[in-house]
Amino acid sequence: MKSPIKPKMHTVFVHVSDLYHSVEWYHSLLDLPYNQEDVSLPVYNMPMDTYTGLVLDAGPEGNKKNTGLSPHPLFNLHTDDIDEAYQFVVDKGMNIASPISRFDDISFFDIKDPDGNVVMICTG
Repeated sequence: MKSPIKPKMHTVFVHVSDLYHSVEWYHSLLDLPYNQEDVSLPVYNMPMDTYTGLVLDAGPEGNKKNTGLSPHPLFNLHTDDIDEAYQFVVDKGMNIASPISRFDDISFFDIKDPDGNVVMICTG
Protein backbone atom coordinates (compact mmCIF):
# COMPACT_ATOMS: atom_id res chain seq x y z
CA MET A 1 0.00 0.00 0.00
CA LYS A 2 1.29 3.45 -0.90
CA SER A 3 1.56 5.77 2.10
CA PRO A 4 -1.13 8.47 2.28
CA ILE A 5 1.35 10.61 4.25
CA LYS A 6 3.17 13.12 2.05
CA PRO A 7 6.85 14.08 2.39
CA LYS A 8 5.85 17.66 3.11
CA MET A 9 6.32 19.62 6.35
CA HIS A 10 3.04 21.35 7.08
CA THR A 11 3.11 23.06 10.48
CA VAL A 12 5.52 23.35 13.39
CA PHE A 13 3.88 23.60 16.82
CA VAL A 14 5.81 25.47 19.51
CA HIS A 15 4.44 24.88 22.98
CA VAL A 16 4.39 28.04 25.07
CA SER A 17 3.28 28.94 28.58
CA ASP A 18 2.14 32.54 27.90
CA LEU A 19 0.57 32.88 24.47
CA TYR A 20 0.29 36.67 24.53
CA HIS A 21 3.93 37.19 25.51
CA SER A 22 5.14 34.59 22.98
CA VAL A 23 3.13 36.14 20.14
CA GLU A 24 4.67 39.52 20.94
CA TRP A 25 8.20 37.97 21.06
CA TYR A 26 7.88 36.07 17.75
CA HIS A 27 6.37 39.12 16.02
CA SER A 28 9.27 41.20 17.32
CA LEU A 29 11.79 38.61 16.12
CA LEU A 30 10.27 38.61 12.63
CA ASP A 31 9.60 42.38 12.69
CA LEU A 32 5.92 41.79 11.90
CA PRO A 33 3.11 44.06 13.08
CA TYR A 34 0.21 42.49 14.94
CA ASN A 35 -2.91 43.41 16.84
CA GLN A 36 -3.11 41.87 20.32
CA GLU A 37 -6.90 41.74 19.92
CA ASP A 38 -6.35 39.06 17.24
CA VAL A 39 -4.66 36.77 19.79
CA SER A 40 -6.90 34.32 21.63
CA LEU A 41 -6.21 31.12 23.53
CA PRO A 42 -5.28 28.38 23.04
CA VAL A 43 -3.31 28.73 19.76
CA TYR A 44 -2.02 31.45 17.46
CA ASN A 45 -1.03 30.98 13.81
CA MET A 46 2.01 33.09 13.00
CA PRO A 47 1.90 34.71 9.54
CA MET A 48 4.58 32.98 7.47
CA ASP A 49 5.81 33.49 3.89
CA THR A 50 6.05 29.76 3.14
CA TYR A 51 3.85 26.71 3.00
CA THR A 52 5.10 25.54 6.40
CA GLY A 53 3.19 27.19 9.21
CA LEU A 54 4.20 28.11 12.75
CA VAL A 55 1.60 27.69 15.51
CA LEU A 56 2.16 28.88 19.07
CA ASP A 57 0.22 26.55 21.37
CA ALA A 58 -0.53 27.48 24.99
CA GLY A 59 -2.86 24.54 25.63
CA PRO A 60 -6.26 24.66 27.32
CA GLU A 61 -7.32 27.99 28.80
CA GLY A 62 -6.79 28.22 32.55
CA ASN A 63 -3.90 25.72 32.55
CA LYS A 64 -0.32 26.93 32.33
CA LYS A 65 1.50 24.59 29.98
CA ASN A 66 4.73 22.94 31.14
CA THR A 67 6.69 23.03 27.91
CA GLY A 68 9.32 20.32 28.58
CA LEU A 69 12.25 21.86 26.78
CA SER A 70 14.69 20.30 24.35
CA PRO A 71 18.27 21.60 24.32
CA HIS A 72 18.18 21.36 20.51
CA PRO A 73 16.52 23.72 18.01
CA LEU A 74 12.88 22.95 17.26
CA PHE A 75 13.14 24.54 13.80
CA ASN A 76 15.08 27.21 11.96
CA LEU A 77 14.17 30.56 10.50
CA HIS A 78 15.99 31.70 7.37
CA THR A 79 18.20 34.75 6.92
CA ASP A 80 20.26 35.87 3.94
CA ASP A 81 22.72 37.74 6.20
CA ILE A 82 23.78 35.92 9.38
CA ASP A 83 25.70 38.90 10.77
CA GLU A 84 22.79 41.29 10.28
CA ALA A 85 20.40 38.77 11.86
CA TYR A 86 22.72 38.27 14.84
CA GLN A 87 23.01 42.03 15.42
CA PHE A 88 19.22 42.38 15.10
CA VAL A 89 18.54 39.90 17.93
CA VAL A 90 21.36 41.43 20.03
CA ASP A 91 19.77 44.87 19.59
CA LYS A 92 16.40 43.44 20.65
CA GLY A 93 17.98 42.00 23.82
CA MET A 94 16.94 38.45 22.94
CA ASN A 95 18.52 35.42 24.62
CA ILE A 96 21.33 34.14 22.38
CA ALA A 97 21.97 30.44 23.03
CA SER A 98 25.00 29.93 20.77
CA PRO A 99 27.46 32.05 18.81
CA ILE A 100 27.51 32.08 15.01
CA SER A 101 28.86 28.86 13.49
CA ARG A 102 30.19 29.26 9.96
CA PHE A 103 30.73 26.62 7.28
CA ASP A 104 31.27 26.87 3.52
CA ASP A 105 27.58 26.53 2.66
CA ILE A 106 25.76 27.40 5.91
CA SER A 107 25.98 29.68 8.92
CA PHE A 108 23.73 29.64 11.96
CA PHE A 109 23.22 30.61 15.59
CA ASP A 110 20.60 29.70 18.19
CA ILE A 111 18.34 31.88 20.30
CA LYS A 112 15.80 31.04 23.00
CA ASP A 113 12.20 32.21 23.06
CA PRO A 114 10.53 33.34 26.33
CA ASP A 115 9.87 29.69 27.31
CA GLY A 116 13.44 28.62 26.56
CA ASN A 117 12.56 26.88 23.27
CA VAL A 118 15.65 26.90 21.04
CA VAL A 119 15.21 28.44 17.58
CA MET A 120 17.99 28.34 14.97
CA ILE A 121 18.60 31.31 12.70
CA CYS A 122 20.21 29.89 9.56
CA THR A 123 21.47 30.86 6.10
CA GLY A 124 21.19 27.36 4.61
